[in-house]
Amino acid sequence: MDIDEPEIHENSDEDMAVGPSSNKKDDKEHNFWKNNSNEIKANPERFGIEESSMELLRVFYNRFFPYKTYCYWLNYNNIEMNKSFQNREFNFVKPGNEEVYIRYLSFDTIEEFKNEVLRVCPKKIDIGAVFTAKPKEKKSLKLSALKPVEKELVFDIDMDDYDEFRTCCSGATICEKCWQLIAVAIKILSAALREDFGFKHLLWVYSGRRGVHCWVCDERARKLNDDERKSIASYLGVIKGGAQQTKKVHLYKNSIHPSINRAHKIIEKYFEQVILEDQEVLKDKQEWTKVLDCIPDDNVRHRLNDNWSDNPSKHSIEKWDNLLEELNSSAKTTKNQKKADSLQICKIEIMLQYLYPRLDEAVSTKMNHLLKSPFCVHPITGRVCVPIILEECENFNPMTVPTISSLYNEINDYDRRNVKNDRERNLHDYEKTSLRPYIKYFEKFIQNVLKETLAKNRALNQTSMEF
Repeated sequence: MDIDEPEIHENSDEDMAVGPSSNKKDDKEHNFWKNNSNEIKANPERFGIEESSMELLRVFYNRFFPYKTYCYWLNYNNIEMNKSFQNREFNFVKPGNEEVYIRYLSFDTIEEFKNEVLRVCPKKIDIGAVFTAKPKEKKSLKLSALKPVEKELVFDIDMDDYDEFRTCCSGATICEKCWQLIAVAIKILSAALREDFGFKHLLWVYSGRRGVHCWVCDERARKLNDDERKSIASYLGVIKGGAQQTKKVHLYKNSIHPSINRAHKIIEKYFEQVILEDQEVLKDKQEWTKVLDCIPDDNVRHRLNDNWSDNPSKHSIEKWDNLLEELNSSAKTTKNQKKADSLQICKIEIMLQYLYPRLDEAVSTKMNHLLKSPFCVHPITGRVCVPIILEECENFNPMTVPTISSLYNEINDYDRRNVKNDRERNLHDYEKTSLRPYIKYFEKFIQNVLKETLAKNRALNQTSMEF
């Protein structure tokens, strides 16, 4: 679970506890500044990593975590550490069965960050905003002195939001079939961010269990204020309504936005395999009723339901063909143009409802929202939160992602097999394991971001020299 600015209530001079939501923003800010501690104690909840696994986590942080590249990323500079890193808020979840968050951490150097990670051995690391001052100095600052000024534009897609029609898995489980729901969402959202907003640097990261996060790292994205972030999230939020709302997409034939047409073209490539074959959403009455509820004509719904009830063994693809035939036929025969338009557009609405990205908009709208860091370890599964290569997202298999135990075994096996060669080649530890391609991709991504930053700085320097 990612953390949006916790609701803080006064407990003592030594800690702050996450509690029920408050409508009094002033009270929350008062408690924020009054408390001397940066520890927030959440409601007790078992947190997955057993004591026996903590040693493996220490090995991971000591031998595998890509500290230098990671800090260069958040610094957006690989020459000297600046405010982009030094004023960045980090949140650590302390070891133990209780969820205790250490908030408002910040670091001046890579070494300081590394030493604190090794000292605390956090079960989870969250990344927050860049502030006007160092978050670790908040106790000595006035209220107005610590304000968020920038952060990557982030998006969160969680498999839970697809549970209303997932048939292969449910809840926390995930497989290669339902992963394709996420893969299609990645393709659609990436296309929108690049083509509609002009963003280039999209870092997709597996959450370690059943979801993905997107970090938009362009400078223009990092500078967006909350209202601008909200506007972008609203623009991308096509799916409206929770599990209880049957029809979640509403379009108008003569005013379909180009971004919707683009998304529909992407969905058309995958709908048959992912929705009709893998998820079999028309297999039985319980499932096909959800589809029929999206059709704005009682007669069409009844005819299809009767047809499929009489022939329940029909494959989902054949039933989908029946649906398309009924929609087209009814649209042609009706004398009501508005009804004809709604029937013609219904096919696209259904396809979008099943395969358009289901975003947690709250994650994207606030600059100071904390989000799980890349390359931390999921506390339940032990899987590393690795980057996903956009062009290969549909081939990504969450079940084969490195875990802290598999990395430990891999490096031991490698060292046993390559005692002499390893000393000569002087490989980094991660290069001996299945973590290698993920870190290499991360390094390449950061190099591209830094290259653009360097080019911009050179251009600015050249301009200033001309004056």
